[in-house]
Amino acid sequence: MRRLLAAATTIALVVICAATTEAHADPVRARTGWFPQITWGACTDQSLLSHRAECGVLAVPIDYKKPDGPKINLAVSRIKHTVPDDKYQGVMLVNPGGPGAKGQSLAVIGSLVPKNGGDAYDWIGFDPRGVGASRPELSCDHTYAGYNRPEYVPTTTAIETAWLTKAEAYAKACGRAGGSLLDHLKSQDTVRDMDSIRLALGASQINFYGFSYGTYLGQVYATLFPSRVRRMVLDGNVDPTRVWYDANLDQDIAFDRNIKIYFAWIAKYDQVFHLGTTEQAVQRAYYAQREALDAAPAGGVIGSSEFTDVFLQAGYYVFGWEEIANAFSAWVNKHDPEPLKKLYDKDSPPGKDADNGYAIYLAVQCTDVAWPTSWTKWSSDNWAAYRRAPFETWANAWYNAPCRTWPAKAGVPTTVSGDTVPPILLLSESKDAATPFSGSLEVRKRFPKASLIEGVGGTTHAGSLFGDDCVDNAVADYLISGALPARRSGDRSDKHCPPLPQPNPLNGAGTAKHTADVRTRLLLERQIVGH
Repeated sequence: MRRLLAAATTIALVVICAATTEAHADPVRARTGWFPQITWGACTDQSLLSHRAECGVLAVPIDYKKPDGPKINLAVSRIKHTVPDDKYQGVMLVNPGGPGAKGQSLAVIGSLVPKNGGDAYDWIGFDPRGVGASRPELSCDHTYAGYNRPEYVPTTTAIETAWLTKAEAYAKACGRAGGSLLDHLKSQDTVRDMDSIRLALGASQINFYGFSYGTYLGQVYATLFPSRVRRMVLDGNVDPTRVWYDANLDQDIAFDRNIKIYFAWIAKYDQVFHLGTTEQAVQRAYYAQREALDAAPAGGVIGSSEFTDVFLQAGYYVFGWEEIANAFSAWVNKHDPEPLKKLYDKDSPPGKDADNGYAIYLAVQCTDVAWPTSWTKWSSDNWAAYRRAPFETWANAWYNAPCRTWPAKAGVPTTVSGDTVPPILLLSESKDAATPFSGSLEVRKRFPKASLIEGVGGTTHAGSLFGDDCVDNAVADYLISGALPARRSGDRSDKHCPPLPQPNPLNGAGTAKHTADVRTRLLLERQIVGH
């Protein structure tokens, strides 16, 4: 078990003012002369190297209320603008989501913006505090996930007790591993890190591109530092009124809807998959297999919990639909467990790296706001959700269960407000399950100069820069000139686009133009539910 030290080794003497509001941050810095600096060097990531990026380290306080106290190091990357300096539009910070996702490599996404719309920016990736190459990183128990877990649905007291014991043990492990860092992993801490990056880059304002949970970071940054915002693209918007216990219950309903859409797609291509000719038939096959796998796991390792996790990806994205359906078909029709096992191993890799993502996911969500401590409430709420939405409810509940006994002090979430924020671009597909569309509508209300583009009817989460011309060209137009779709009256989106298309296994039609980049981002991103 790796234990994080209270005082991390510092590579630069950097002290930053403890700013709780925009108004009094810079005056203190000016009085003291403290200024953050990034020590730049070569990158080791091959994708960053191929884009001629530079990588660096920025030391920031663990606790911004104690700017002269212990420091931690943030891993940062930069891909510089390629336009003449007089066309330069500033720095563009990027966050892939999570919380717990690595972001240093995401600086490369500027190259995916159509019309060379990313060329005028310096694209800045960073691993948030505690994540990836940032130091110290948090890892609690890398054996926690994997095979041979209890089934998700607690139909017996023994199953419920096993999961409660497991979740409480993980929370205790993070308490031992986290040290003083554990109290300083809130979204507000990362937002202040973002502002430290801004200062170190010598920028008066930032541009920001946030996916999934990254949209919440953008919302909080814009609330605390509105005059430091130039442009923002927020894709797959978190509802700031639902963080985080309620947000997960919302997801349960949405994922259940999306998995039924996926089952209907499988049925549409029964000549390929041979799993049923109707949504209901495929659904029956799925739940029958899930029940059977409790007694006899596929290949001895894929039980009902692992089986559920394999299918969760289909609720997030249209990418991978064929691969999952083929694995399902191979098991049902040929009793071949290997395709299922291959998918599970790819999406749920063992080891410290995966545990780092999960640990930070919990560390952020469990301390952004206080969670219920009564298991009676958890049980009641999740059984009620399960009766409506059996697909993911209990998987999601147990994933978040360590928050019930998390050993760090919870804070008070920021009341998001964008009244004075410049025009920003919001994106969402109608049936995004991880961040339901209602969240984008709520953010639109709170940012009166924002415009919302809707991928009508789509089920993909945070789907920009995946090859949808309608969406991606609008992103490019905004980044190039600040142009946004005209804001319409009422509680609705401002522009409609086709969603990312469902794949067609009969003709091999793909769902995105940037296949390699899509796969890279899927590996980088940990969605809100964290699976």
